[in-house]
Amino acid sequence: MPLQGMCVLPLLLVVSSSSTFIINYIIAVVPGHIDVIFPYISDAGTIPPESCIFGLMLSLTSVTGVATIYARYKFIERLSERQALVRPLVNQIALGVGLVSCFGMFVVATFQETIQRSVHNLGAILHFLTGVVYLIMQTCISYQTQCCGLSKAICWTRVFLASVAFLTLIPTIVCALLVESTQLRWTGDEQEYGVHLASAVCEWTVAFTLVFYFLTYIQEFKLFTLTVKTELIELS
Repeated sequence: MPLQGMCVLPLLLVVSSSSTFIINYIIAVVPGHIDVIFPYISDAGTIPPESCIFGLMLSLTSVTGVATIYARYKFIERLSERQALVRPLVNQIALGVGLVSCFGMFVVATFQETIQRSVHNLGAILHFLTGVVYLIMQTCISYQTQCCGLSKAICWTRVFLASVAFLTLIPTIVCALLVESTQLRWTGDEQEYGVHLASAVCEWTVAFTLVFYFLTYIQEFKLFTLTVKTELIELS
């Protein structure tokens, strides 16, 4: 069955982000650069060659995220023109929050954890924090546009994913701030290991919750297309 409408965008985003996490994790684990059990996601992109691949793939993912978030914005804008379902300001704020989240992802890809830790962590917090806010806003928007063919199952799935992301975001940030060590390998005997493990588990949970949330976009993205209009400027 051929892909309909713009559903290729969220599908590409899910594949791109999942591949970034999983492929770099495998590349980093095989030579023993990181722990097998729940390292930080960024730990898999710290040492060459995985650091190069991580930066490239995460940058491409951020670009795909921008395209998907903008397409979602235009879709909601078009629906609201017909039935006034969502206030334009709410839709615009959601767009801005989503774009800031993508920018945070780009910062994470650009500034490696062990070289520019403060900037890297700032980008990670920015990405996850605004990403979760984006999920919550889109969940509210989903209920406002439910009359346009969106199933209740998708709405409840988004509520569940947004709730999980919100509940795991707080321990992710708090526990990460309590960990002072930048080591990539842990023996389990370190004083900070428990806090590190809790933070890493929550980080992976938030990350894949964000990924799975965009899977729920596929149904709606089949309902519309985007076109680019080109106009020539007459030179006098």
